[in-house]
Amino acid sequence: MPLVVEQFSAWMRQHRGVRESTLGIYVPRVQEFLAALGEDAAAYDAVRVRAFILAQASRPGRSRAKSVINAVRMFLRFLAVGGACPADLVAAVPALANWKLAALPRYLAAPDLERLVAACTPGTTAGARDRAVILLCARLGLRAGDVRDLRLGDLDWARGRLRLMGKGRWETWLPLPQEVGDAVLHYLTRVRPVSADDHVFLRLYAPVGPLPSSGPISHLVGRALARAGIAAPSRGAHVLRHSAATALLRQGVALDVIGAVLRHRCVESTAHYAKVDVARLRAVAQPWPTAGGAPC
Repeated sequence: MPLVVEQFSAWMRQHRGVRESTLGIYVPRVQEFLAALGEDAAAYDAVRVRAFILAQASRPGRSRAKSVINAVRMFLRFLAVGGACPADLVAAVPALANWKLAALPRYLAAPDLERLVAACTPGTTAGARDRAVILLCARLGLRAGDVRDLRLGDLDWARGRLRLMGKGRWETWLPLPQEVGDAVLHYLTRVRPVSADDHVFLRLYAPVGPLPSSGPISHLVGRALARAGIAAPSRGAHVLRHSAATALLRQGVALDVIGAVLRHRCVESTAHYAKVDVARLRAVAQPWPTAGGAPC
């Protein structure tokens, strides 16, 4: 790995408080940027930066384009702080068109969610682990990275809660429901490999240690969906986070409370889920003007 990438990673950890999962996305994009434009930051200009981003954005996948834009913008900001390139070069990075709240949240219906949990047999090693992971995501709305980074010290059994370190090193405590706590405790006491590592979830087979990324969390959710025969709108762990939010909404929980559980900093992020409550939307929707009604 080039020295400048290592320096960038250290800067992101110290000054931006990013998680390793974020760096796992940014670093490959920065390396692609360096391979295309070289390591001489003094030679960078707006034309070359934009040409690289447009070439990358033309490849399939909106999420890839978004990650390229974010990574290049942060890398140029890092270089500008060190005086390696002009600060105004950051403005050369184009923004990705995005219409907030344009899409519907992708989630599982309550019966499908229960089938998914039942598809994880607690009597097997993998089943006990998968059940604990899925319940954490489905009941508390944890992200795959949250589950991967969970430590033994984050579990407060006496008070029935767990601690999460969110984006920007933001610490949050969430209540630990009985069902979820029982599943995690069963995994820890019955099947978790013996290890000095304090991550809650470890690889089941040698070499025993923490999961290398959040990817295995999403993969195990995908396998559980396949076992349960559920045609999910997406196969990753994030569909369970959406499912937790929509389930809370249907139970009548206020949006601000749901936002607190999901650790949203912006109310618009939580308002995204209001669109699945059709009954409430009908109560506030205005009738469509008819031919004899008022003009638009």
